[in-house]
Amino acid sequence: MLRTPRSRRSFVAAALLMTLAAAPAPAAVAAPSPASGRPAAEVPAPTTRAPIGTRTLHLVDSSRPDPWRPSAGSRELMVTMWYPALPSRGEKAPYASKALSRQILGTEALAGVRTQAVADARPVPAARPLVVLSPGFGMSRLTLTALGEDLASRGYAVAAVDHTYEAAVEFPGGRVETCLICGKSAGGAVVRNRSKDLRFVLDRLTRPGAAPRVDARRIGVAGHSIGGASAVEVMRDDPRVAAAVNLDGNFFTEPPAAGLRKPVLLLGAQRGAASDVRENWEHTWSRLTGWKRWLDVPEGGHLTFTDAPWIVDRFGLPAQLPEKDRPGALGTLSATRATALTRDYVAAFFDRQLRGKPSPLLDRPSARHPEVTFLK
Repeated sequence: MLRTPRSRRSFVAAALLMTLAAAPAPAAVAAPSPASGRPAAEVPAPTTRAPIGTRTLHLVDSSRPDPWRPSAGSRELMVTMWYPALPSRGEKAPYASKALSRQILGTEALAGVRTQAVADARPVPAARPLVVLSPGFGMSRLTLTALGEDLASRGYAVAAVDHTYEAAVEFPGGRVETCLICGKSAGGAVVRNRSKDLRFVLDRLTRPGAAPRVDARRIGVAGHSIGGASAVEVMRDDPRVAAAVNLDGNFFTEPPAAGLRKPVLLLGAQRGAASDVRENWEHTWSRLTGWKRWLDVPEGGHLTFTDAPWIVDRFGLPAQLPEKDRPGALGTLSATRATALTRDYVAAFFDRQLRGKPSPLLDRPSARHPEVTFLK
């Protein structure tokens, strides 16, 4: 029987984000204005200089009611896409609106951050492998921007999904829906519902005429925290998904009795020592019967694989986050190293599984990333 740990790790993402949102806005956190003379903040630059574009999708699944708020009617989702684009002189898209920045950080600072992608830039005409991203519980899809933009710069079409009522989500017209189920223990139900969300998104992104064009034969899913568990779950549920990455997410559902014969990368933090979080992955490991790796970042934290490290590095961490929770949330790894290793290992995995390009990063420890330990 799968034992889901009740440690701070299970929902530390939601706890930290709610702490951030509750924090007052000190003057030091304000976003720099052009008149201030300080450079505007940007999402860390991708690995390549290839042009990338971005667009936002509002998708409505009329086939099912919202599971967390049935009175709302059909399930609504917001999706951010990043993709290889034709050269453009357009402006780089903002990271977040003021309203969403207040929900995520407790200030409007993130509204002053620029991404590396041009809004609505024309996509390259060729179909690209697709990677879908699912964020941690209580976390916005925007907190996977650095990873999504990097994958797009390497030639992937990428879609990050907000799971409504599991985090603050802004819809067209400025309507913001907050997290209705934060603080509730509903791990298995969340994972199963996210699998339905992700399958619906795949339906929409792979239909004829969708732009950017995606290669429906080469689809991967990656997620952070419960989004990582959901990535493996949807790969089990949907034959279109060929590979999955779990970024430090505990499993909340039992793997299939016959095993899951598809490739899985488990990239975690502080899971090397005997603990409930290690036991959670150990239980599922034997049932992953395809290609697999279990890598660990001992100096990392649960949020190492998201935008949180560089956001905290740029804007600071509120004093309201208890000192005892900081090592588990962020570890001691620098933001620069956290972003680099997350990007490189996720890209190496999808390059191998979706493009057939082997990488030594997945075969042995790397001098380029000494922070990463091979556990299995």
